[in-house]
Amino acid sequence: MGNKKILITAATGVTGSAAAANLLGLGIPVRALVHRIDARSEQLRAQGAEIIEGDLLDFAVLDKALIGITGAYFCYPIQIPGIIESTAFFAQAALDAGVGTVVNMSQISACRISKSVAARNHWIAERLLDRSGIPVTHLRPTFFAEWLIYFAESIRKDNVLPLPFGDARYAPITAEDQGRVISAILNDPTGHAGKIYPLYGPTELSEYEVADLLTEILGRKISYQALEIKGFMPVWEKTVGSKTFNQQHIASVAQECREGLFSGTNDWVEKITLRKPLGMRQFIVQNKGLFA
Repeated sequence: MGNKKILITAATGVTGSAAAANLLGLGIPVRALVHRIDARSEQLRAQGAEIIEGDLLDFAVLDKALIGITGAYFCYPIQIPGIIESTAFFAQAALDAGVGTVVNMSQISACRISKSVAARNHWIAERLLDRSGIPVTHLRPTFFAEWLIYFAESIRKDNVLPLPFGDARYAPITAEDQGRVISAILNDPTGHAGKIYPLYGPTELSEYEVADLLTEILGRKISYQALEIKGFMPVWEKTVGSKTFNQQHIASVAQECREGLFSGTNDWVEKITLRKPLGMRQFIVQNKGLFA
């Protein structure tokens, strides 16, 4: 594998842990930057990753984490303010360390006119990384399939899927597929620098159709509760304990999803990883125990 060494930030998150596992499986050394040492970081250590604990808003931590790194995955948590400052710190530390390639996790709604402050900040973060001169690939996924897991208790106890997306259709993408995209690009960045990849699952579905899949797989009636966005906010706060910043983002992207911004499909996952992405049926079957 030559002298490759990859830094994975947000390494205990769903995309970071998947990317780290894939790279380690290929025999590529991984340094995992984690916010805290816990069972998830210990699992990464057991898989062979080098663990560094620290904050993405601490330049000294990023400076240390990027020493000797040839490629890096940058993923700033959507629920925490500070992405612009952290991106600037990361870009400078990566330049100082001579990092050869960066994969940046953005989002499908990243643009200057998004209703979401967080989405606009992701767009600014993309521009900061582009102007750094480091070869960068931006990933813009639609809603994750893992959104369903947030509501596992509601599905399990009340047979209800409560979401504010109306009858909008989009193709949920799994963190597993995103991890494969991230690791494939970091393993061989040839031809990916400067690209923006919107990422989707294989099939557009409405939440009514997702509820039908849950009904079929679980063997009991699951109903989609189509909430208005304002009425969804207390549900979201109770479910994930979200702060004001995150609530503004969720309300904004819910509206943009209703307007079709999150819709669409393409074949980038298959082109980059040489495997078709998982569909929601497969995802539900894999996680059936959470909903049963």
